[in-house]
Amino acid sequence: MQKSELASPGMRSKQRTLPIAKVTKLSQLPEWNFDGSSCYQATTENSEVILKPVAFYPDPFKSAGNIIVLCESFRWADRTYTKLVPCGSNMRHYAQKIFEVVKKEKAWFGIEQEYTILDKQNAFSKGVHGWPKNGFPGNQGPYYCSVGGNTTFGRKISEYHYKACLYAGIKIAGTNAEVMPGQWEYQVGPCEAMEMGDQLWMSRYLLMKVAECYGLSISFDVKLFSDWNGSGAHTNYSTETMRKGSQGMEYIDDMMKKFAKKHQQHLLVYGEENFKRLTGLHETSSMDTFSYGVGNRAASFRIPS
Repeated sequence: MQKSELASPGMRSKQRTLPIAKVTKLSQLPEWNFDGSSCYQATTENSEVILKPVAFYPDPFKSAGNIIVLCESFRWADRTYTKLVPCGSNMRHYAQKIFEVVKKEKAWFGIEQEYTILDKQNAFSKGVHGWPKNGFPGNQGPYYCSVGGNTTFGRKISEYHYKACLYAGIKIAGTNAEVMPGQWEYQVGPCEAMEMGDQLWMSRYLLMKVAECYGLSISFDVKLFSDWNGSGAHTNYSTETMRKGSQGMEYIDDMMKKFAKKHQQHLLVYGEENFKRLTGLHETSSMDTFSYGVGNRAASFRIPS
């Protein structure tokens, strides 16, 4: 994973053949490397980025027995090649340590990933799939959860992505057309702790590859157009204490007070350019003010009724 010039989650991929008939456990997968200097992740003098396998999934694009491997990336601390340190984009390495500390709470996550399908492979053109070549589509309203060729654009990408996720064992829970024409959403989860991040990244990879097969591209940009809804990755979350419900709203109220104290700090790691999306308009909360409420779509935290 790397910082992407398209303001989208960045991924790279490469392929190899292993002398193994069937991979059944991670220990069978060797480490590998790639040239980090070719993608702004390492210097030419110390260019090797080391790939460590952390999860693998059946490959829906190849015959049975083939797999897709998710890896963490590391670089050598210096030219002595004795110590590996996580690459700057490798937040998974640190998340693992945090989840180990709070393991007893069995944190569940469900993420709703929104995205926009673009006609042109060069996403800078913002050629949204299904939009008029010159101008803008009709006002929002008919497109959300829509059916029909006059309001629904890109269903084949959504459907084939759904099938690819199911084949790969991704816990995809559903999908729907979104508020902006050419915009879609899918949901992954519930997953516990580290599994959530692994499955979300793999689902994004599968989505981008499905679109690639049709000469299309995927944008996760938070706000392509100021007058239309943006794209987020809304996170549903619960702990075992919350699921038991023995402490009720008092427990959640206390949790919200703790979130409120670090609102701005948290926003720094919730993704790039959210200031464009979190305006208080288009069914969003304002970045400037922390809020929560039951069934309130305009709050920072929406608690289910």
